[in-house]
Amino acid sequence: MQDQGCVEKQPLTDDYLKKMDAYWRAANYLGAGQLYLLDNPLLKRPLTMDDVKKKIVGHWGTVPGQNFVYVHLNRAIKKYDLDMILISGPGHGGNFFVANTYLEGTYSEVYPNISRDEEGMKKLFKQFSFPGGISSHVAPETPGSINEGGELGYSIAHAFGSVFDNPDLITACVVGDGEAETGPLATSWHSNKFLNPVNDGAVLPILHLNGYKISNPTIFSRMSHEEVENFFKGCGWKPYFVEGDDPMTMHHKMAETLDTAIEEIKAIQKHARETGDTTRPQWPMIVLRTPKGWTGPKVVDGKQIEGTFRAHQVPMTMEAPEHLQQLSDWLHSYHPEELFDENGHLIPELQALAPTGDHRIGANPHANGGKLLHDLRLPDFRDYAVDVPAPGSVEKQDMIELGGFVRDTFKLNEGSRNFRIFGPDETMSNRLNKVFEVTNRDWNAKHLDNDEFLATDGRVMDSMLSEHMCEGWLEGYLLTGRHGFFASYEAFIRIVDSMAAQHAKWLKVCNQLPWRQPIASLNLILTSNVWQQDHNGFTHQDPGFLDHIANKKADVVRLYLPPDTNCLLSVFDHCIRSKNYVNVMVTSKHPRPQWLTMEQAVKHCTQGIGIWEWASNDQGFEPDVVMACCGDTPTLETLAAVTILRDNLPELKIRVINVVDLMKLEPHTKHPHGLSDVDYDALFTADKPIVFAFHGYPTLIHELTYHRHNRNLHVCGYREEGTITTPFDMRVQNEIDRFHLVKDVINRLPQLGNRGAYLIQKMNDSLVAHKQYISTYGQDLPEVRDWKWHTPEQK
Repeated sequence: MQDQGCVEKQPLTDDYLKKMDAYWRAANYLGAGQLYLLDNPLLKRPLTMDDVKKKIVGHWGTVPGQNFVYVHLNRAIKKYDLDMILISGPGHGGNFFVANTYLEGTYSEVYPNISRDEEGMKKLFKQFSFPGGISSHVAPETPGSINEGGELGYSIAHAFGSVFDNPDLITACVVGDGEAETGPLATSWHSNKFLNPVNDGAVLPILHLNGYKISNPTIFSRMSHEEVENFFKGCGWKPYFVEGDDPMTMHHKMAETLDTAIEEIKAIQKHARETGDTTRPQWPMIVLRTPKGWTGPKVVDGKQIEGTFRAHQVPMTMEAPEHLQQLSDWLHSYHPEELFDENGHLIPELQALAPTGDHRIGANPHANGGKLLHDLRLPDFRDYAVDVPAPGSVEKQDMIELGGFVRDTFKLNEGSRNFRIFGPDETMSNRLNKVFEVTNRDWNAKHLDNDEFLATDGRVMDSMLSEHMCEGWLEGYLLTGRHGFFASYEAFIRIVDSMAAQHAKWLKVCNQLPWRQPIASLNLILTSNVWQQDHNGFTHQDPGFLDHIANKKADVVRLYLPPDTNCLLSVFDHCIRSKNYVNVMVTSKHPRPQWLTMEQAVKHCTQGIGIWEWASNDQGFEPDVVMACCGDTPTLETLAAVTILRDNLPELKIRVINVVDLMKLEPHTKHPHGLSDVDYDALFTADKPIVFAFHGYPTLIHELTYHRHNRNLHVCGYREEGTITTPFDMRVQNEIDRFHLVKDVINRLPQLGNRGAYLIQKMNDSLVAHKQYISTYGQDLPEVRDWKWHTPEQK
C-alpha cells in the first residue's frame, strides 16, 4: 500500500462524476430488480405480469441512499488505497449490499451460480425475499458484511469493535435515522472516547437522514440543522453535511466531503503516530440527507411516495393494472441498456470504477474475520491450580484465580494485540483484579490524578456502563478476527439477550457457508450471580440467560457451570480456544469451598458430568436416591445435605452427580454434547428418585430431560424469591438450601417411615432457628458459616 500521507487530492471532473452516477444507476436498478422481477432482467422486451414476482416483499426506502454511499466509498478506496469495510445499520435494504457486491464481482465469486451475465442477473433477482432465497436485510450470506440488518442499534458498536487494534482499517458505518433512535445506537456515539489513534483504526459514521421509519418521521429529520450539528459536536464529532436531491450536485458534494473526511482521519493518525500524542481528536462524520426512496416512483395511486414514509418498503404492490406500467417506467428510468451490455455484463468503463481484489468492500478479509484469525498464545491453565488436599478443605474465590490466567494471557499476546476483556464497569467487581497488573482500562477522555487504571492503550473495555456497547464492541472485535470475552453480572446480561441471540443466529448461518471462515467464540462469563446478593437483593437476581441461550441452535450454544476454581480454569481454557460457539460460563466471585484437584477437574470437565465417588456411598449397591447438582451454590448445598443424611441415616445409599456441561442432560440426538439414553440411565438410573439442585429456573432442567426414561425427578432452583438478606437465607427462601434438600429426599423415600419423620422435624427446627438467628444477628448460623464437608467416619 502506498504512503497515505503522499496522496494528492485529484480534481473531480464532470466526466468522472457522470460515470459514478451511471454506476449508481446500475446499483439502483439491481436493487429495484431484486424487489420486483422474476424474469426479463434486462428489459429486452415489454414488461408483463409474468415477469413480476407474485408477492413483493422487501424494502426500498434506504436502498438508493446506501447505493450512493457505496459508489463513493469505492472511489475513496481507489484514490487513497484504503483498507475499508462497510457496515450497514438500517434495517432491511439488503438488496443494496447484494447489488454492489454483484457489480464489483465478489458476489459471483462466492456464489458462482449467480453469474455476471443475463442468466445470473435473473437468478439474482429471483432469490431476493423469495422462498429458498435470501433475506431482505444484510445477512451472513452477504459478502463483506459483519452486521446483521435484522435488528437495529448495533452498527456503530460493531464498527468500533472492528477497528480496535486494527490501525490500518477504516470502517464506514451507515446509520439509519430510525436506527439512531434505539438506545444502543444513541449510546454508541460515545465510542469515540475509547479510540486510540496510534494503535486503532478509525470509524467514519454516515448518518443516513432520509426522514422516515415505517410510518413515522424520524426524530433527527425533524431537528433543525443547528440542533443536529450541536448534538454531534457535543458528542465529540466533527459533522459534515451532504444534503439535497439533485444527483449530480449531490455527487459533487459527497465526493468532496468524503475526501475531506478521509484526509482528516489520515492527518489525525499521522500526527498521533509520529508524535505519540493520543489526545482525543474530533473525528469526522457525515450527515447525508436524501429523500426516502430517492429516484423511485414519485406518486402512486395519487399518493406521494418518494420523500415519504410510503417509500420505506415497496413503493407499489402491483395490485392495480396501472402499476405494471409504472414499474416499467421506473425501471427504464435507470436506462439499463446504457449500463449493461447485451449479455448482461456491466460495461467496462463502469467496471473500472470498482476497486479490485481484496480492496473491494465485499472481499475485504476483515469482513470474513476467520481469514485473519490467529490462535491465542495461552499459558498452561494447570499452572494456576488451587491445591485441594481434600474436598472442601480450602476456600478460594474462583474469579480471582481466573484473573491470574487472564493476566498472563495478556502478557503472552502483548505483541499481537488481539485479545481484550469487555464488561460494563465491573472488572474489579467481578474480581478480575489481577489483569490490572499488566494492562489498564481503555480510556481516551479527560483524566484526573485520582483515576485508577485508565490509559489510552488499555485493553480492558469496561469504562462504558452499557452492556449493549460492550457486547457490540466484542462482537465486532471477534467478527474481524480477534479474541476476547465479556464478564457481566448475571442478572444484567439479560440486557443483551437479543444481541447474543442475533450473534448465535449469525454463527448458525455461517456454519452452513463454507466460504465463511470460523471466528473465535463469543465467551460470556456470568458472575455476581443470583445466590449471593446481600445488599442488592431482588433486583440483581435473574438466572434466565441460561434458558434463553439453551433454546438456540444446538450446534452453536454451550452452557457451563463449573463448581470450583479448578473446573473454571479448565472450562475457560476450553472456551477461549474454541471457535464459532456462544459459550456461557456461570461462576462465583465469592469465597467458596474447593472440591476437586486439578487432575480431577480436568477429567470431570472433559466429560462434563459425572458421579463424585468421594461424596457417594452407593458403590456396589443400587442407590436409594440420586442427588444431582449444577452450579457452585447448588453443589455446596447438596453436599451439605448429603452430610446431614449420612450422619442421620447412614444406611441410605446416596449417589452424588455433578453437572458442569448443562447440555449433557439433553439427548445426544438433540445436542452434540448430550448423553445417550444408555449413558444417562447409567448415571441417573431408570427409576430411582432424583433430587436435582440447579443454579437457575427449575423448568430448564425439566425441559432438557423431558425425553429421558427416569421421570422420578424433582428440581430445586430459583423461584423468584429474594430480598436484602444473608446468602444462606436466599437459598432458604428459594428452598434450595440443605435443610429443604434433606426434606425433599425423605419425602421421596417413604420406606424410611418414622426415621424420616424425625429427621424432617429436625430440619424444620433448623429452619426456624435460622430465621430467628439472622433476624437477631444479621448473619447466618455458625453451623452454616463454618460447615465443612465430612463423611460419617471423619465426623
